[in-house]
Amino acid sequence: MSAAQSIDRVHMVGAGRMGQGIALAVAFAGLHATLIDVKVRSGAEHDAFVRKARASIGDQLQSLTALGRLTADQATHVLERIDFVDREHGAAALSEATVVFEAVPEVLEVKAEALQWMESALREHAVIASTTSTFLVTQLQAFSARPGRIINAHWLNPAHLIPLVEVSRSDATHADAVALTTDLLTRIGKRPIVCAPSAGYIVPRIQALAMNEAARMVEEGVASAEDIDTAIRTGFGLRFAVLGLLEFIDWGGCDILFYASHYLAREIAPRFEPARAVIDNMEQGRDGLRTRKGFYDYANVDVPDYVHRRVQSFGALLDHLGLAPEFDGALRKLA
Repeated sequence: MSAAQSIDRVHMVGAGRMGQGIALAVAFAGLHATLIDVKVRSGAEHDAFVRKARASIGDQLQSLTALGRLTADQATHVLERIDFVDREHGAAALSEATVVFEAVPEVLEVKAEALQWMESALREHAVIASTTSTFLVTQLQAFSARPGRIINAHWLNPAHLIPLVEVSRSDATHADAVALTTDLLTRIGKRPIVCAPSAGYIVPRIQALAMNEAARMVEEGVASAEDIDTAIRTGFGLRFAVLGLLEFIDWGGCDILFYASHYLAREIAPRFEPARAVIDNMEQGRDGLRTRKGFYDYANVDVPDYVHRRVQSFGALLDHLGLAPEFDGALRKLA
């Protein structure tokens, strides 16, 4: 049995929205969750906070029940698996922890104080996974007496629903700390990916560019906000739910992006110039499916079968969203 499989309780330091979302994901998967409220409060203040937090988690569970994701009895069991602990009793709870998700406010001094407080109570090999979207793991490790056990685990909201968790490590992070974290995330139904300590991780970095470009188009009068969002929902977003961005480059051919980027850079702004990797692929004949090499290697791939499976997945998504074209649909609309 792996170390992650032996875990039956996961701890969160910071009991706000993100901590609650992680606790819900953990409890939904069948494990127990301990939410440690590190803010100094009186007994009455802590009790009021816990009532409010439990009500908030209960609302999320009611939504899942309404959607048919679980029964009312199952929702009760999930909520029963989530415990709250105040700061006074937090150290005792942490002494039993294997993996701790830190979710305190995004203030570096607050993060530093929380890390040092946690390390004073944790066992030597426990892993601290910070949920920060603002600070690199290397910044947090500077405050730690054992940087090899510090990692970033960036959850996307709503944490209990979005599968992706971006795990960021540095050269100082121990390989077993990465493995333990990703194995645990996989066990509770998440899809962890590992990235270097780079600002914005993967999703925030890409979505910041895309969202700002959408805002610029509204500013420039290219289209209304409603039409831009319709384009994203029924075009852009659908394709990339099935094909990743780099896979899509290979699918269509790197030459399309290469020439389109130069055109947009010339007509709009230099920010559209192609990435160096795109230029390199063009120069090296790595055009994607057509040449059987691109960002991915298709030398040993049954390309017709691969294309069929992707189109099948895309069709299933269109059916699920009610967006699939209908045979004789125009005639039925006249009936």
